[in-house]
Amino acid sequence: MTVLLLRHGRSTSNTAHTLAGRSEGVDLDDRGREQAAALVERLGDLPIRAIVRSPLLRCERTVEPLAAALGLQPVVDERIVEVDYGSWTGRTIGELVKEPLWAVVQQQPSAAVFPEGEGLAAVQARAVAAIRDHDRRLAAEHGADVVWVACTHGDVIKSVLADALGTHLDSFQRINADPASVSVIRYTPLRPFVIHVNHTGVALNSTLTTPPAPPSTEKPQDGDVPSGDAVIGGSTE
Repeated sequence: MTVLLLRHGRSTSNTAHTLAGRSEGVDLDDRGREQAAALVERLGDLPIRAIVRSPLLRCERTVEPLAAALGLQPVVDERIVEVDYGSWTGRTIGELVKEPLWAVVQQQPSAAVFPEGEGLAAVQARAVAAIRDHDRRLAAEHGADVVWVACTHGDVIKSVLADALGTHLDSFQRINADPASVSVIRYTPLRPFVIHVNHTGVALNSTLTTPPAPPSTEKPQDGDVPSGDAVIGGSTE
């Protein structure tokens, strides 16, 4: 199963340098709307079978053009909603960098719990569970490898990527997820493979390889790599 982790397009909060969190009514700005429209060309040729999104407006607006082009009805999942930043919500980044908790968020995010909000460890747990649940659901529905989109938020995407990379949450600030970027994870029975991180270029299909065939019951032939195994010495493609 291959998930395209799509961050929403640039929002009015991004350009105002405020922490939107779960604030109601935060929409895309003009650039964000352009990014949403461009997704049709960037992703439209891929065999996308489902779109799952955060319930927030900026994610809804981001996937609207792509969903219309593909004839898909997005599924809303509360588990991939933005972090609950609690009393930090709506404040400027310039104010927040002066808070003692800011250093914790940067250096030991697994210990960070936002005042009157949630902790980043809890965010990772709910988001990873959601992605894996949808993977299982779509595999059961289609009986084969499926490409699907999960439109969510920067810190949520970074936490899911950290899990897929097998790295501690305390390293997730080393990962970048720009507005309208796409990060790609392929889940197999053995382990996830991170295919792309923070892709912002054109036509992802030019660099997204074909998902591997389902595991075979036949004995592997010379040169075959079992499904879910990594190629020693690097990719053969």
